[in-house]
Amino acid sequence: MAQSNGVKNQTSAQELPPVSDIQDPVASEAQGELVADVQDIDGILNSLKTLLSSVEKLQKIRQEVGDVKPLIGRMLDGELMAGEELEQLKTGVSGLSRLIRAYSDHQAALAKAQPARNLLDQVLKGSQAN
Repeated sequence: MAQSNGVKNQTSAQELPPVSDIQDPVASEAQGELVADVQDIDGILNSLKTLLSSVEKLQKIRQEVGDVKPLIGRMLDGELMAGEELEQLKTGVSGLSRLIRAYSDHQAALAKAQPARNLLDQVLKGSQAN
């Protein structure tokens, strides 16, 4: 028979946490993954919105600059311009720097939105199976 060393090894009810406070590690991990998945999806959707916005901005600036492309070509050919054509040319040249920034923003948004491709593939495969 085991010998007692005289120390009582009892825990009172006050020292135990309530059953509702005890978390199942497997359930906690699954819940954590679910939260991470939702955050990933939100991030992906936000990156798609950013990409769409950058595409719209890029297209608008391209159109503005594209309207002066013939004038820039004429200027590069050495032709002199005056009046309204010269004002359009000034606007177009300043638009080129906006175009470069918009293009850079678009490239960054495009790279950030690439995970959306995988999500779209997963969603479409799931919907085709039904």
